[in-house]
Amino acid sequence: MEVSASSLGIDLSHDSAGWYKWLLACFLVGKRIRSSVALAAYHALVVGIGLDTPAKLASCPHRTLVRQLGSAGYARYDESTARRLHALGSRLQSEMANYLDLDVNVDAARLSHWLLSFDGIGPKTLEIFMRELHSAQR
Repeated sequence: MEVSASSLGIDLSHDSAGWYKWLLACFLVGKRIRSSVALAAYHALVVGIGLDTPAKLASCPHRTLVRQLGSAGYARYDESTARRLHALGSRLQSEMANYLDLDVNVDAARLSHWLLSFDGIGPKTLEIFMRELHSAQR
């Protein structure tokens, strides 16, 4: 199943909150885990407990992240994913505007390099994220 921002109800039209949500979804979907589990985790985090901004993700207690991930089916990966999510939120909170300013043409190479510097973002997550970015820039 191919996931898209629109299939998750994420509006990417020049909205940094939408791009954050899309990156969070890609972060979860890009893992070696069933997409249904990843999408359940996305909904649990964003819809269930309102982690709809990097600041909210960064300030969310570790135990809360672990509990939400576990309830979505991340039984074996909940602790490591929670740590990575917390780091993701912290860095996005302070750095996202420097790399993903939608009022100017985004430098895809620079953005890709930055995204790959996150623990837990690899080529697959990057590919999923960039697919939507390229579509939005057309």
